[in-house]
Amino acid sequence: MRHSGRPETRRYPYLDTPPGPSGRPRPIALSHRGFAPDGGENTLAAFERSVALGFAHLEIDVRASRDGVVMVFHDEHLDRVTGAHGPIADRTAEELRQLQVQGHGGIPALEEVLARWPQLRLNIDVKSDDCIRPLAELVDRLDAHDRILVASFSDRRRRRVLRLLARPTASSAGMLVNVLVKLLAPVGLVGMVARRAGVQALQVPETYRGIRVVTRRFVAACHAAGLQVHVWTINGREDMDRLLDLGVDGLVSDAADVLAACLDARSSWPPAATAPDAGLP
Repeated sequence: MRHSGRPETRRYPYLDTPPGPSGRPRPIALSHRGFAPDGGENTLAAFERSVALGFAHLEIDVRASRDGVVMVFHDEHLDRVTGAHGPIADRTAEELRQLQVQGHGGIPALEEVLARWPQLRLNIDVKSDDCIRPLAELVDRLDAHDRILVASFSDRRRRRVLRLLARPTASSAGMLVNVLVKLLAPVGLVGMVARRAGVQALQVPETYRGIRVVTRRFVAACHAAGLQVHVWTINGREDMDRLLDLGVDGLVSDAADVLAACLDARSSWPPAATAPDAGLP
């Protein structure tokens, strides 16, 4: 039985972290849309703050511009975090770069982020179908397969990206596969589901609609199948410690400073074998 939760790390370097004091791999710490306590999510400024804290992994979202450039942005529409209105897909990449995300800079292209921080690992949530082919082409062109994890609430969209990529690339399950794993974990069928779905990690909330997803038994079943468990979005220190004590492999947090302090207290910071200031200008 496997207990490490680190599946085929030589094939999926994104999921690999150095051992901590216990000998187990250090947890993966994911800064959710960068660190933006005053606004400016998914901007270069938010990513700089995360990198300065020592983060080696970011959770980001991507959509395509009108001219087919992969842009880092969460919402379908621009209204919530910019002074502009309408769908992001109606604007060119240059137009999107000129907008201000809550006063913290424009909407960056994914290629800018990959180029600026060459050691950074990106958990990429693919938000739209028009982004599938441009994303795969960009990753292939930059040979960035080992630096990214492909995620999406839509398993269909996630699988389409993976099929287009030239090399094996880490991936986490979408909503349907997460539900199947939760239902089938008690009967030992997690490994079968994971293999058929082509995933190496589950990224789940601790609870969903009143149902507790993350339990010690659930984590153990996933580890036995070689799957990592990453939990989102965890912002309280007590919750972080409790979930890490359950054995989860990663945490996604808006409170990057709190997560860094939590892992530092557990002698697990920095979380990866990269220099904390890698890529900073």
